[in-house]
Amino acid sequence: MSPADDAQHSVPLKIDTTVPHSARFWNYWLGGEDWYPVDKELGDALREQYPSIAGIAVASREFLGRAVRHLARDVGIRQFLDIGSGLPTAENTHQVAQRYAPDSRIVYADTDPTVLMHSQALLTSTPEGRTAYLDADVRDVDVMLERAGTELDLDQPVALMLLSMLGHIEPDPAAELVQEYTRRLPSGSYLVTCDSIDDPEVIAVCEDYAAAGAAPYYPRSRDQLAATAKGLDLLPPGLGPIARWRPEHPEVEPPHDQLFQWGLVARKP
Repeated sequence: MSPADDAQHSVPLKIDTTVPHSARFWNYWLGGEDWYPVDKELGDALREQYPSIAGIAVASREFLGRAVRHLARDVGIRQFLDIGSGLPTAENTHQVAQRYAPDSRIVYADTDPTVLMHSQALLTSTPEGRTAYLDADVRDVDVMLERAGTELDLDQPVALMLLSMLGHIEPDPAAELVQEYTRRLPSGSYLVTCDSIDDPEVIAVCEDYAAAGAAPYYPRSRDQLAATAKGLDLLPPGLGPIARWRPEHPEVEPPHDQLFQWGLVARKP
């Protein structure tokens, strides 16, 4: 598959600029430029009304960097499947992985038309490695793994990245879905995942987010997050706020507004 295979379509992309969208909204909160006024309007309103959770997007992006660095540099993982990758920003999965392991292969997957439009920004790679993009739905495990298998060796360990995106699926089906992915990946593979915890303020934010016309986002309980890693071995420090997952400066308590995203990194035995 050539890098542009999935980025080129014969019909125009249908992008609704009248309602907020999660990928663009997230990009705005991360300081990106790929959003529309409706996304900015909602982002500003939520940040003003709920300032104590404004750092969740930053926490998620920094967690990605630390987790990928650990897997590429310290564990020896060379294959990453990043599903629900969102819009390109700084320190994307391939940039971090190939910084420490130039031969890393990364497959991004998403279905959002805005992400598809900007996917060329993700299709860069070191000469030794490989980066590809799939227009594929996380819910279709067969199609996702079949197509990812054209770029990755699925008989070898893979890091499955599901960051701040499973909340668009109700908790129980989402946990079962992740378990199906990890069941079909080989021993030595890893799961990296995070989502918003079901704190009352987060629940209120998600309700206001959905009321603005965006696709609903369902916060998770601790048990619901833990269920995604059923049968896997959690890496220390286990499940908890991702801002506390192996931070750069462990002696410094992270900002309060970064503690509402919880997650984990786990290994398949």
